[in-house]
Amino acid sequence: MASAAKSIIQTLRRYIKKPWGITGLCADPEYKPALPKATEYRIEYYSRDRRRSRPPVRRMVLRKADVERMMREKSFDADDFPRPYLTAKVEEDDNAVGGGYQK
Repeated sequence: MASAAKSIIQTLRRYIKKPWGITGLCADPEYKPALPKATEYRIEYYSRDRRRSRPPVRRMVLRKADVERMMREKSFDADDFPRPYLTAKVEEDDNAVGGGYQK
């Protein structure tokens, strides 16, 4: 009688799971696997968040041929660069023998 009761309990344990063993994150119908795809963003912002209502930054992919063509078309002028700012005249010291070291 005891062995029959034990076998019945064991079969019930095999088929009836603990509630915390069934439920959890993966029991939710909205469960998603832990590793997202590269194109999938799960961060959701509030609709009234003004910091994120800016227009997206436009990016351009440049190929090597495009860059070479742009560099051929570009010509540099002296006005493109800032003018040198000199504060004083440079004077050479004639008495500095050996680059300024003492004899």
